[in-house]
Amino acid sequence: MVLREQEYDEFHIKVNGKWILVTKEILHAHPGGTAITTYKDRDATTVFHTFHAGSKVAYKQLQDLQETQKGITYEVPEEKEEVPIVGLDDVNMGVFDKTEEESKQIIANFDKLRLEVRRSGLLNGSTPYFISKFFQCIGIIGLACFLQYHEYYVIAALLMGLAWQQLGWMVHEYCHHQHFADHYWNDMISYIVGNFLQGFSAGGWKEQHNVHHAATNVVGRDGDLDLLPFWATVASDLKIVADMGSIAWQVIPYQHLYWSVALPFLRLSWLLQSILFVTRMEKSEFDIYRERARHEQVTLAGHWILVALQLYMLPDNNTRLMFFFVSQLFGGFLLAHVVTYNHYSADKFPNKSRILENYPCLQLYTTRNMRPGIFIDWLWGGLNYQIEHHLFPTMPRHNLSKVMPMVKEFCRENDLPYMVDDYLTGWRLEIEQFQNVAIIAQKMKQKIM
Repeated sequence: MVLREQEYDEFHIKVNGKWILVTKEILHAHPGGTAITTYKDRDATTVFHTFHAGSKVAYKQLQDLQETQKGITYEVPEEKEEVPIVGLDDVNMGVFDKTEEESKQIIANFDKLRLEVRRSGLLNGSTPYFISKFFQCIGIIGLACFLQYHEYYVIAALLMGLAWQQLGWMVHEYCHHQHFADHYWNDMISYIVGNFLQGFSAGGWKEQHNVHHAATNVVGRDGDLDLLPFWATVASDLKIVADMGSIAWQVIPYQHLYWSVALPFLRLSWLLQSILFVTRMEKSEFDIYRERARHEQVTLAGHWILVALQLYMLPDNNTRLMFFFVSQLFGGFLLAHVVTYNHYSADKFPNKSRILENYPCLQLYTTRNMRPGIFIDWLWGGLNYQIEHHLFPTMPRHNLSKVMPMVKEFCRENDLPYMVDDYLTGWRLEIEQFQNVAIIAQKMKQKIM
């Protein structure tokens, strides 16, 4: 069963061994948006501590909730197991075969690692580092404007694309609250580096990205897997394609062939999604989005004013069109070749899998690292350490390489995978995943058409 809609009715989650009833009021007041719904009827202890590391506000809210709901009991309703269709529901899907005892031990060992990491100060952001990253981005924009003034239009456009990619890593970091202990200031900076300078809605990014982290590669929960009607990441998506008409059937059998060609268009897609998200914020069910709607609308409008002004300074419409598409598509490619590598090349899991209650295993089974290097660390914004980032999402980029040996040791001691490859290997594996589904789509198309 592929779930495409989030549920907003009240539900229960378990944290620190205690059940909590999440009412509509509590859900709508949740600053993290819909990510909490991913753990309906599940134990969310590890993911809570991982997402809210160092947040006094979050821990105070949890304490107040557990105090007011003291003594609450809840029995998880029995779910009827669906019999998977061999050759369809199992394509690109991983198997989580750890026993209950092994799983509990892994979680306990990860909790020890998490506390060790926190005590070592690796979750603390360096202000000089973040200042330097900000001015690197401003410097690239300044150089682009300088070259544009001297009529080196193509190079200037490419540099703008690079600046937008680098700013993308910064909005990602501030939305994960990696710099300041006070989440408010992280949010405020995210509107500058995200909405104003880069064109991406910080709130929109956070809404989808939090769910992605909470349910990485979980079919029906992780929105990053939902690419229909142009791509199907798992063969079970083809059940939905059957209701979409002939267009999807015409393209999905060839999705592995045009996947890489479409990567540059990711930025344009996210820009459009950001505009749609921001225009709807005032009517959102979530308090935080209604409260911050004006912040996001003003800063996002400011971005497009800057873009329009830069294009206005160009000599003619042909140059304007060239500059716009070269900068946007190059920026899109630089983003997409990074963000698609880490997870599309790894296994996916069904929504009812036990792995969803084992946070470290979920991240390790679904995430691939790119081999590190000085240039790669800079260009990829630290996301070549994607395993470390997913295990510790609030850890600032400058500490990811430092925690890597600790994570490798944790994986070795607990007999868990640690996937790290060169770029071509990861790219080939993600193409193979799309090809696996394309082959099945071709067979189904021949039967239907």
